Amino acid sequence: MQRRRLLMLGLACALPARVPAGVPSAELWQRLQGGGLVLLVRHAATDPGIGDPPGFALAQCRTQRNLSASGRRDAEALGALVRAHGVPVGPVWSSRWCRCLDTARLAFGRAEPEPLLDSLFQQDAGRVRAATAALRARLAAPPAGANTVLVTHDINIRALVDESVASGEVLVLRPAPGRLEVLGRLWRPG
Repeated sequence: MQRRRLLMLGLACALPARVPAGVPSAELWQRLQGGGLVLLVRHAATDPGIGDPPGFALAQCRTQRNLSASGRRDAEALGALVRAHGVPVGPVWSSRWCRCLDTARLAFGRAEPEPLLDSLFQQDAGRVRAATAALRARLAAPPAGANTVLVTHDINIRALVDESVASGEVLVLRPAPGRLEVLGRLWRPG
């Protein structure tokens, strides 16, 4: 069953939902194999809800909205797919929310908590602008030969690149002066 699921995910990658003209999926995988790009991942599927329960605490996963069983499986499948395509993974930065840390660890085996990726839900516009500018600056020089992975929240992705993604979906970005260029969508679970 796992093999069949990976095969289906591989087929889904061959036909991404949106790839800009001139960048076929095979080329996107080749670019990733060369490193220097950013994989921008929305955390995998969670238990139903929006935001977190009142009184949640970052240090206590049991107080947060966490990954569902299908979200955990999708995160593991994403990691297997990236490894199967020989994509070199460098730094793996994650929001400090447990659903993001768990997605990163299940997919890539590690996660470095990064406050710049923490949820911007219900934050004022000044905080959103400052966080996205600081993150763009930090990504301006990606590591040569490897790709940087960011695991964060939908609201952060929309603020960073003006794209909306499904839970567990991955955008491939190329750092450009003052911005991040979306090259395509790597994977959409389900």
